[in-house]
Amino acid sequence: MHVVVLGAGVVGVATAYQLARQGHRVTVIDRQPGTALETSFANAAQIAAALCGPWPAPGVPSKLWGWLRDPKSPLRFQLQADPRQWLWGLRFLAECTHARHDLTFRRMLEFGRYSQQALASVKAETGIKYHQIEAGILKLCGSEATVNDLPGFESLLRDAGIPAKRLTPAECIVLEPALAHSSEPLLAGLHLPTDESGDAYLFTTGLADLCADMGVVFRYGTTITGFDIENGAIESVETDKGDIDGDAFVLALGSYSPKLARQLGLSLPVWPVKGYSATVAVGSSNSAPRISLYIAEKKVAMSRLGDRLRIAGMADIAGFDTRLDPARARQVLDAGMALFPNAGDRDNAELWCGLRPLTPDGLPILGRCRIPNLYLNTGHGTYGWTYACGSARVVSDLIAGRAPEHDLSGLTLNRF
Repeated sequence: MHVVVLGAGVVGVATAYQLARQGHRVTVIDRQPGTALETSFANAAQIAAALCGPWPAPGVPSKLWGWLRDPKSPLRFQLQADPRQWLWGLRFLAECTHARHDLTFRRMLEFGRYSQQALASVKAETGIKYHQIEAGILKLCGSEATVNDLPGFESLLRDAGIPAKRLTPAECIVLEPALAHSSEPLLAGLHLPTDESGDAYLFTTGLADLCADMGVVFRYGTTITGFDIENGAIESVETDKGDIDGDAFVLALGSYSPKLARQLGLSLPVWPVKGYSATVAVGSSNSAPRISLYIAEKKVAMSRLGDRLRIAGMADIAGFDTRLDPARARQVLDAGMALFPNAGDRDNAELWCGLRPLTPDGLPILGRCRIPNLYLNTGHGTYGWTYACGSARVVSDLIAGRAPEHDLSGLTLNRF
């Protein structure tokens, strides 16, 4: 079977790998000149199967007005004259009940674990290297409010069978000695030992090279313009460089998936959320952290990538504006460097932003739709790196006619 994968980010390439491994002929199409040059390029670098959680939560509606007014809020919502944004926002608010939040949280944790196991299989099969650190993620709490949030989070983790250990400030420093140099408040930590970190760009480009060795064809610099439909199924993808035929097609274009889906009469509730990162060189500095961290108050993640430190955070719900807001990017940089002021070369930090494809509930959209030979693999939000290998395995199983190993309840388009 010839399968055409639309999108060469971490999700699309992971899918291509699984399909090629199962003996399919695979073509990957992307408008960029190479692999992982959009959302996967400089993300938070965390594979956060335990740290993942839904953005819509019971306390969010009461905070929304403040976020709208505060330019420094971790979540900035910019209202637009686009009915799709309004509909997405209403669906988001509908997910902010205790019942919906807890159900979605459990599903995210379960799918995160499955995806982490799928990633482990890829590592075992390929020996791929991507500056991975398998030491867990340390969640840092510097206020009473974030400490008070821990018991509920720990309860959800216990119910999902995911280990977590509460740490005192002194124990946090033992786990991450660089914290001894910090003057920021630290009241408690939560170590999530099964989580990990690594460079999504290195992983994706490395896996793409392996895919090419397996016969996968990459059509870079190719813009998809539409579809040729015959008898209700996709016959070919129309591009600016000619049509590409296939037997099955996988939509893995992240935030840009809804635009193409609309040409097929499909409505995907996926909205772009711009995130920011700063990458600093650390050299031989002992003042930079090695374990991946999450600063609860500032909603900022930090991950060591070889001789670099990645700091990431913020969320701008502002449509398809891909321009870098230097003030927002510097806010991310400052949040990380306040904790580790001597960690690296902040003056020459590489600032970046990218669009993350978020659904109203935060879970991806996977599997079949009413187009019989189109498979969806999109809407991963901030967890594309975390969910990539699990999503790839689910979709490749469906294309092969097998029942996926993981229950797809709450993960398909039918939930909307």
